[in-house]
Amino acid sequence: MIKARMAALNTHPSFGDYQEFVQAVYGASNLRNFSVDDMVANITRFSMRGLKGIRKNDAEKIKMNLVIALSWFMSLMNQFDINIGDSVWQRFPYLCSYCGECPCACKTKKVQKRLKIKVNDKRRPKTINGFQQMFNDLYPAKGRTLEHAGIHLAEEVGELSEAILMFRGQHSPEIFEQFKLEASDLISCIMGVFNSAGIDYEKTLVQMFSVGCHECHKTPCACEYNHVVNYKS
Repeated sequence: MIKARMAALNTHPSFGDYQEFVQAVYGASNLRNFSVDDMVANITRFSMRGLKGIRKNDAEKIKMNLVIALSWFMSLMNQFDINIGDSVWQRFPYLCSYCGECPCACKTKKVQKRLKIKVNDKRRPKTINGFQQMFNDLYPAKGRTLEHAGIHLAEEVGELSEAILMFRGQHSPEIFEQFKLEASDLISCIMGVFNSAGIDYEKTLVQMFSVGCHECHKTPCACEYNHVVNYKS
């Protein structure tokens, strides 16, 4: 498990920094109070609130709820001991995971099956902002509407839930690997929403988590259980 402890997210964090931060701030509370199913429910809960922000054309609602959804997501990754930065990079090594092109050329090439992709680690982004830029290079925001990006995110939330359900029912290494792929796809889709909405995810993250928990501002989080489950956003 991740052992490092951080009280705040500094400027230009990596996904690893973010996971360490979430473990330090929320790890004990989440382990004590929330099951894997609870974490998935909260990922869904706040993702759907973010999509409501799209419907209402409310950028602040999109931003806040998707950042919170991702914090629950990072807790889930920590629970399963998954380094999401590594998983995302293996899935999207600055190339589309289907056609192997940057930008994606799936529509023009009519790709029906994922191609084998060679990973060049020298191109790996070092920061969350770098990954957000990478996804915009791969899947340019100008090529879709914000609503389309939101629908794609909703699909991936469902697929992540399905992958977890399958893994917990069978506990096979093959299904666990599929779970990691779906987790990486979820990151891709959330980045797609941020890019389509013109939201700087890294900047928002650092602002929200400048000092411990974004609500109680403590490390570890001292928010009461009822406050967490009834949180309005």
